[in-house]
Amino acid sequence: MSASRPNISKKDPGGAPRKLDYDDRRAQIIETACELYRERGLARTSIKDVAQRVGVSRTLFYHYFPDKDALTSAVMDAYTSEFLEALMHWNEERREGDIEHALSSVVKLLRVCLFENDPFHIALASQENAELYLMFENRVADHATKYILDTTVRDYEARHEIRIDHLYETFYILIMGVIGYLRQHPDADDSVIADVIAQTLHMDRS
Repeated sequence: MSASRPNISKKDPGGAPRKLDYDDRRAQIIETACELYRERGLARTSIKDVAQRVGVSRTLFYHYFPDKDALTSAVMDAYTSEFLEALMHWNEERREGDIEHALSSVVKLLRVCLFENDPFHIALASQENAELYLMFENRVADHATKYILDTTVRDYEARHEIRIDHLYETFYILIMGVIGYLRQHPDADDSVIADVIAQTLHMDRS
């Protein structure tokens, strides 16, 4: 799963390159930041670096982002949105009432979407990008938890008693924990992870 690459070579009807509009230029800056974060790491990439590679002045850069934190947040939004799209697809494909299939498939989803060997995820795993990775984890946990509470949990509640309090906090901590564990133990058995999820949420598997 990699961030969508913006089309930065649009032309007018006569075939000549035209000036990028606001959204296209913003997308170009985000994509360039992704590239530089992969190459150099978050801490070693400056606004000046991004602006130079895009080919704009720092003054123009600030027209799109007030600071580096805002740009980094936009980079994380792009990748988090892709994970949420995959999560939505998982939710739509769930078999009604089949808890075991839901558990096994969500573990596979986490492995593919968060740990696949594309350049961005490899870069996130490096020491230089530890801060970026933590930001990514937290954003994924927050957005995924809110989505699951609005969809999957409601479906489960229609058939089973929910036997945990503090739903948001429980799911958030669970997602963070599973991500961290799989990062440190990539060879962990999927069935064990599924058991941990089910036990943490006190799910009815009968």
